[in-house]
Amino acid sequence: MSGIITRRSLLTTGALGAGALLTGCDKFQNGPSTRPILFAGEKINYHLARALSNRDALAKEYRPDQMSPIFRVNGTRNPNTPTYNAMVAEKFANWRLKVGGLVNRPLEISHQQLLAMPARTQITRHDCVEGWSAIGKWHGPMLGTILKAAGVRNTARYIVFTCADLYSGHNYYESIDLIDAFHPQTILAWAMNDAILSVAHGAPIRLRVERQLGYKNAKYVMQIDAVASLAGIGKGKGGYWEDAIDYDWYAGI
Repeated sequence: MSGIITRRSLLTTGALGAGALLTGCDKFQNGPSTRPILFAGEKINYHLARALSNRDALAKEYRPDQMSPIFRVNGTRNPNTPTYNAMVAEKFANWRLKVGGLVNRPLEISHQQLLAMPARTQITRHDCVEGWSAIGKWHGPMLGTILKAAGVRNTARYIVFTCADLYSGHNYYESIDLIDAFHPQTILAWAMNDAILSVAHGAPIRLRVERQLGYKNAKYVMQIDAVASLAGIGKGKGGYWEDAIDYDWYAGI
């Protein structure tokens, strides 16, 4: 496997290292002629990753002394809607994470219940499509634990995350397949760097899917749904940026 060129090395030494062809997780500056070239290999990358790699292989984890002194805020800094601001004011006391779709036992999990769940702590590197990276410490329950509690049906293929922040008047959303959803490092983080998650970094919870690029790590998660298909959700490409500017759905690194 050492001879295989990984997506991480391609991005860091090629597209991103040579002029940062992709200029923003939250910007529309990359031209239409560039995007198809960069993302044309998405399906090949996805199937190769699934065929050649260990599905349970862990992303690299780091020591506390290797953590970045500053972890940049990217994308939405604050959803700043009346509903979200009310949640912040009451410290998410009445917030509920809704888990539904193709599940046998739909759930509504309070913030306190989430904080009381068995949790995983991991220090990992966040790689943004803009070309920057940072190492941070995340803490929260494994997504797989919650999905098992809800009883995901055999007909489900994807997990969709609906968020509190709005883009073009619609809730931000992202999705991953069941392999990544049940990966041990895929967590719903409620703490970052030994502190309760801040608004700027996605409070009350954000997805951490450590084997994918930063834009897949949705912030401000409000609802999780198991679905059989991505058709009919947004434009059907699996996420806001995938719909808006053709970012690839599988952003594995």
